[in-house]
Amino acid sequence: MIKIAIVDDQPLVRTGMAMVVNSQEDMHVDWQASSGSEAVREVAARPVDLILMDVRMQEMDGIAATAQLIADADAAGKTAPKVIMLTTYDLDEYLLAAIQAGASGFLLKNVEPEELLRAIRTVMDGDAVLAPSSTKRMLEHVAASGQLVFEEDPRIASLTEREREVLELMAKGLNNAEIAEQLYLGETTVKTHVRRVLAKLDARDRVQAVVVAFKSGIA
Repeated sequence: MIKIAIVDDQPLVRTGMAMVVNSQEDMHVDWQASSGSEAVREVAARPVDLILMDVRMQEMDGIAATAQLIADADAAGKTAPKVIMLTTYDLDEYLLAAIQAGASGFLLKNVEPEELLRAIRTVMDGDAVLAPSSTKRMLEHVAASGQLVFEEDPRIASLTEREREVLELMAKGLNNAEIAEQLYLGETTVKTHVRRVLAKLDARDRVQAVVVAFKSGIA
C-alpha cells in the first residue's frame, strides 16, 4: 500500500484528489495539510511514501517545503518522501525550482485522474513524471540566461563509457526503449544501465540525473 499525503491550501482540491487516490486498491491518503509548514510537521510524526504538493501556499510554499523535507531526511539519515509538485501555472521558473528542490514530478492541476494515478506509480517505481525533454528545454533556457553555471562533477567520472552514453541519451529525452534502439541493446540491459547511472550519481530519478548531466556540461 502506497501511503500518500496531500498538501494544498484549497480544501476542495484536497478532497477531490483524495477521492481519486482512495479509489485505488494499492494506495491510500494517510493525511492532508493546508500549508508547507504543516506538511513538514506532519511528515516528522507520520511518514508517508509520496506527497502531492501544491506549489503556491501560505506560510511555506511547496518548493520550500520539499527542500526542507529532503534536508530533514538527510540530516536524520532517513529516506525523504517522493514529491509530485502540482500547479495551476505552467511556468519554467516553477519547474526549475521544483527540480532543484528535489521533486520527482511536476504536473498541472488540470491533469486527468488516470494520469495522476499513473504518475504516482511511476514515481514510486523510481522514475519521474517530468519528461527529460521538458527538463532539457527548461535547462537550456536557464543556461542561455546565465543562471546555470557549468562545473565538473566527480560523480560523472565514475560512469563507464556505456553508462555515460546512456546518460547523454536520457538528457536528450529518450526513454528506455528508444535508448535500446539507439545503442542496439536490449531494453532490460538499458534498465540496468539506468539504475547504475542513478546509483553512481546519487540521483533519486531520471530528472535528477539529467540535471547533473546538464550542470556538468556533458549534455
